[in-house]
Amino acid sequence: MTNVTELQGNWKDQKGKLKQKFAALIGNDLLFEEGKKEEILGKLQIKLGKTKEELHNIIETL
Repeated sequence: MTNVTELQGNWKDQKGKLKQKFAALIGNDLLFEEGKKEEILGKLQIKLGKTKEELHNIIETL
């Protein structure tokens, strides 16, 4: 599973790839705040209709 440091460090690159892969995502869907990893993942789960595990797999393969 991606840890918070990895997610933060690569987030600009990852969010661009997520936007390309999922046209329904907008900038506000991908705002990352320190300590809010689970919150953003929850929002993405709802928006994309994916499980937590599916979402982690998507992010890891970006």
